[in-house]
Amino acid sequence: MIAYLALFACLAFAAVVIEAIVGYPDAVFRRIGHPVTWIGALISRLDRVWNRETASDGARRIAGVAAVLVLLAVSTGAGLLVQLALFHLAGPWLGVLLTALLASTLIAQRSLDAHVRAVADALEEGGIAAGRAAVSCIVGRDTAALDEAGVGRAAIESMAENVSDGIVAPVFWMVVAGLPGALAYKATNTADSMVGHKTPRYLAFGWAAARLDDLVNLPASRLSALWIVLAAVVLPGADPRAAMRAVRRDAHKHKSPNAGWPEAAMAGALGIRIAGPRLYAGVPTATAWMGEGRAELRAYDIRKALILYRVACLWQAVVLAVIAQALG
Repeated sequence: MIAYLALFACLAFAAVVIEAIVGYPDAVFRRIGHPVTWIGALISRLDRVWNRETASDGARRIAGVAAVLVLLAVSTGAGLLVQLALFHLAGPWLGVLLTALLASTLIAQRSLDAHVRAVADALEEGGIAAGRAAVSCIVGRDTAALDEAGVGRAAIESMAENVSDGIVAPVFWMVVAGLPGALAYKATNTADSMVGHKTPRYLAFGWAAARLDDLVNLPASRLSALWIVLAAVVLPGADPRAAMRAVRRDAHKHKSPNAGWPEAAMAGALGIRIAGPRLYAGVPTATAWMGEGRAELRAYDIRKALILYRVACLWQAVVLAVIAQALG
């Protein structure tokens, strides 16, 4: 068991380093797509075939559970077959590197950094209209009426939440169960983003995906807050104590059992407020504030949050290396 944990920690460390350096090249995406798009295609197929509007809510909920089980079986099975084949054919160490190359596609450090940095660039170079357009690529809320502060809050909030969903969670499950664990997590998270909505079509069918996503993100959301607090320890101008106070005070106020942890930690560390009321499809939504500092944010605040984010990612990589060395 310890040997597997050491091996998977090495795998996760190699994957985060590879992703940080090369990301997922656009040319590869244009040619073959991305694992998440393949998973999304399967989810769409299951949705079309099994989520029948004429069925009862009970039948649709059972169909949703079955769809999640199919997703988990396919993703875990594919990951296990690939991992075993690479380890067997290439040996343990080359097998780890080759598997890490594939696993790196499931982590979003570089792409998240690029998308959030694009919002700051747009605000500085193109003004509020450009900022709204850039932030609309990473948030689901209405952006047409956002002012500069609203764009800044939306960008930082999205980045904080995605530290957990897009980076820490796939890495955590990679350490626990290798490539199959990371793929199973991405399948669950993608299913939640596609069908885990409280709408008439998905309230019953997406119930299992939404509940499972909440469960599998529990450890990563707490770890994400920890990495942000540790980043605040070494980043001049950031406040780790304020980050911890914000987590204790605000994380539980979030409508999600997980998103409030990294959001509150980042808000507290930077001395700002994020989240709060917003519009979805023209409907006002009351959402609790995370943090108790300034709410009038600018592009500069986005860039400072990006630095905090990068240091948090570095902390994760360092801890992975230490775990691999200690267990090895």
